[in-house]
Amino acid sequence: MTLSPVLSREQIIEQVTSNKLYFNNAFNVEEPQINALLAHDDEELLAQIGYKPELKRRFSKIQAFGVAFSIMGLLPSIASIFAQGIIAGPAGLLWGWVISSALIFCIGISMSENGSSQPTSGGLYYWTNYYAPPRAKTLLSFLIGNTNSIALIGGLCSVDYGFAQELLAAVVVAKDGDFDITPAKLYGIFAACVFSHIIITCLSSRNCAYLQTTSIYVNLALIVLFLIALPIGASGNFRSGKFVFTEFDSISEWPVGWTQLSAAWLPAIWTIGAFDSVIHVSEEVKSAEGTIPFGILGSIGMCWGLGTIIIIMTLFCMQTNDIENHYLQTKFGFPMAQIIFDCLGKKWTIAFMALMAFAQFLMGASILTAISRQIWAFARDNGLPFSRYIKKVNKKLSVPINAVWFGGIVAIIIGLLVLIGSVAANALFTLYIAGNYVAWGTPTFLRLTYGKHKFKPGKFYLGPVWSPIIGWISTIFIVFTFFMVLFPATKNVDSGNMNYTCVITPSVWILSLIYYYVYAHKVYHGPCKTVE
Repeated sequence: MTLSPVLSREQIIEQVTSNKLYFNNAFNVEEPQINALLAHDDEELLAQIGYKPELKRRFSKIQAFGVAFSIMGLLPSIASIFAQGIIAGPAGLLWGWVISSALIFCIGISMSENGSSQPTSGGLYYWTNYYAPPRAKTLLSFLIGNTNSIALIGGLCSVDYGFAQELLAAVVVAKDGDFDITPAKLYGIFAACVFSHIIITCLSSRNCAYLQTTSIYVNLALIVLFLIALPIGASGNFRSGKFVFTEFDSISEWPVGWTQLSAAWLPAIWTIGAFDSVIHVSEEVKSAEGTIPFGILGSIGMCWGLGTIIIIMTLFCMQTNDIENHYLQTKFGFPMAQIIFDCLGKKWTIAFMALMAFAQFLMGASILTAISRQIWAFARDNGLPFSRYIKKVNKKLSVPINAVWFGGIVAIIIGLLVLIGSVAANALFTLYIAGNYVAWGTPTFLRLTYGKHKFKPGKFYLGPVWSPIIGWISTIFIVFTFFMVLFPATKNVDSGNMNYTCVITPSVWILSLIYYYVYAHKVYHGPCKTVE
């Protein structure tokens, strides 16, 4: 009787990698050799990453910037989240914006380094898989892929919910307050908006690229008009510098200190988000190594600066110091509408709310583009149910149409929270933050720890000293933000005012784990190599 020798680890890897039946599995055992600085063009670098090109590169550097900038939709976003921020007082809102924007810029720097090194549409879960320990990489990347997907869908929900609010606020102003905004009306407009975005996003990637340019012009024109018109209307009745720069408050049950670290920071955290959308279109941009940092940091920096100016101007133009009763309890259901109405009157308020709604509509179209690319990339690696159908790309339009529909339908389902009430609907904002921040922070944390010896920088890199410092700052801020957005708005919690984010986000992870161990572990083995 002869005994067969036990194979060594190296021999097992060799047998697996030499068998074409296990080629996709092998790519998660085999170490991909990726060096962005040695690649001659985008397609060669994508081949190093392991993928063949399936989408056409139609996005210019400005249009890649436009994807993120238009999703941020500066003035409409500030208007949508103004009520949550102003409870910290005018100075709390202003300085919360400035400080949290600086910390968000640190996240953008770390993400830009990751994206410049390995530009792929499924970047966040791909990087997690690349830098994670061997035993954990498949499961971790699976969880991050699902988390990022559901967070982006939550972002679409919050954007289109804001659109519904702005549109109905214009109707209330037009009818002099004689119109009731009900959850059913909000949800109806929300669902119709999502459906229209599905149609627009399916048209073609060329139209989506042009849409980003249009959105840049619309948003900038709206900001310029707002900054000119509002102070003219408020002329002679401005708030004092003390009110704007030094008056902190807590119009909630929480202590003033916690309000300054939560509600005050939330407007920037929600508004200056979805810059990972540049990552998700990285297989459609030209010169991805340089375009990704430009799109991410350019959009964050622009919103940081312009947002500060918008907030200062808005606070100076408020016509009363009575924030709680006059603005938070406004009959228009939208504090920014009340501020504009006080300064400019009925007709200008209707016009501004309509323009903001239009800009918000463009935001939704842009974020669905990013969502569909993330979902398509994750389905390409067999990470989702029905992946074989979702990952199909329409060759004529160069658009993953099934992924667009999948993202839109899930958004309409999650949006049912709107029917519960305004507090439950606010979970759409924090769901988007919680999921994204986990997905953004995980690959950077792994790169700084277990995978630091694997990292090969691309064209954008801060160097061996500043890169880890910025990385750790962003990681600590991400951890704080994640737990912060899980807190309820009030201490006395019931089904009507609880923060549903603390239910939805863990549910995504639990369901993902169940799906993984029941079935997905058979088909998902990390990123699949699709190029010879």
